[in-house]
Amino acid sequence: MSATMDTESTYSGYSHYSGHSKKAHRQGSRDRHKSPRSKDGSRSEKSVTIQAPPAEPLLGNDASRTEEGQDDNWGETTTAITGTSEHSISQEDIARISKDLEDSVGLDCKRYLGLTVASVLGLLVFLTPVVFILLPQILWRDALEPCGTVCEGLFISVAFKLLILLIGTWALFFRQPRADIPRVFVFRALLLVLIFLFVFSYWLFYGVRILDSKDTNYQGIVQYAVSLVDALLFIHYLAIVLLELRQLQPVFAVKVVRSTDGESRYYSLGHLSIQRAALVVLENYYRDFTVYNPSLLTASKSRAAKHMAGLKVYNVDGPGNNASGQSRAMIAAAARRRDSSHNELYYEEADHERRVKKRRARLVVAVEEAFTHIKRLQAEEEQKAPGEMMDPREAAQAIFPSMARALQKYLRTTRQQQYHSMESILQHLAFCITNNMTPKAFLERYLSAGPTLQYDRDRWFSKQWTLVSEEAVTSGLQDGVVFVLKCLDFSLVVNVKKIPFIKLSEEFIDPKSHKFVLRLQSETSV
Repeated sequence: MSATMDTESTYSGYSHYSGHSKKAHRQGSRDRHKSPRSKDGSRSEKSVTIQAPPAEPLLGNDASRTEEGQDDNWGETTTAITGTSEHSISQEDIARISKDLEDSVGLDCKRYLGLTVASVLGLLVFLTPVVFILLPQILWRDALEPCGTVCEGLFISVAFKLLILLIGTWALFFRQPRADIPRVFVFRALLLVLIFLFVFSYWLFYGVRILDSKDTNYQGIVQYAVSLVDALLFIHYLAIVLLELRQLQPVFAVKVVRSTDGESRYYSLGHLSIQRAALVVLENYYRDFTVYNPSLLTASKSRAAKHMAGLKVYNVDGPGNNASGQSRAMIAAAARRRDSSHNELYYEEADHERRVKKRRARLVVAVEEAFTHIKRLQAEEEQKAPGEMMDPREAAQAIFPSMARALQKYLRTTRQQQYHSMESILQHLAFCITNNMTPKAFLERYLSAGPTLQYDRDRWFSKQWTLVSEEAVTSGLQDGVVFVLKCLDFSLVVNVKKIPFIKLSEEFIDPKSHKFVLRLQSETSV
């Protein structure tokens, strides 16, 4: 059972009321009421309808307005707008949300536990050489041999090596994590185990041969601490090779396909595990793939539903007749409609392209006129006092009404209206005015769909991705491996292919082979 409330908000300004706008608004309202039922038809019947906040004035200055509360008809010329937003949530959704919360708590504990272990081990590594040098001075200072010039020079060596090791460790390990991966990073875990065993063996040797016997050769003790620091520097070099350099050489070519619309990209990867390759794919996805727009997929679905709705079978022989005749009749009717469906598709696409070009031309003209008006206003503002000059936000609000309707119609035709709120358009317009950008630079964001990172974070960012793989996610990439990255609305299918071995051969060309002799026969005219 669901309850829906219509919220009416009235704002004044440069708009006027017309019968055409009321008709368009009623049609849009009916479409908005129909779309949730078709989209959530597969959900459970137990659902709750949540009413969105009412719309706000078109050019309000309240910076705290929420994008959910903004009406889609921000560019209409009507003076009264009724907007309805419905969201359904079922028992399955509640169970999935609770599971996601539990998983997030587990990931946080795992991340902080690993960070704590690495920090404690790093502190132990840096304090161990210092403790090796100080313990003999504290426990049996009087029995130690005097430290000569070579011994004092080793102090400087230890100090600078520890400083270099500290800077290198900070640059390599202490970085902001980019993501939470399902399993531990194998090479990093192996390095931590290697460092622990290495430091433990040094402490064991130090306790047996130096502390128990109270060795009096202080220069040898300092030399022992220097050898520990040298070995730690070599381990740090090994960490750079395993964690950074090993993956730089391209070995595999991966094809990433979005499951809904088939958009694909190719990337070159080195020796990586499946989970780290998935992380690289997601980072490139947000940069290279156009934003996912489910509205573009509804046209084909509606066309198929329209074709199926046009098929009607009448049983003229009574209810006792065999159903095979009806099946054959439906198959024959579907075949006849299929023969003409390509014509319908062709004319629909041609009509859509015509409308897009027409509204794009109107939008370009409206934006150019608006920017021309801005230049005229800037020329007038230069003649005024400095305190009376208009800031970019006010200038954007002044010219936005002249282009609002053309921009809204174009975004609706190209089905991009859900990715551009009125506030984001005003901010982008103010940004273009501040940086003295041209109309073409302003329209670049709206004339074609951009990469996912271009849009608001709340509209594109997926909270959680699920990695599905037949192989262990800690295993390395191999030829033919396929894994899937799933989010709520779509999935990315990744197919791994090994870059083939390329054999180049050299062919020597003799420079003398390019030489030729031109022989002319001299003839005399008679």
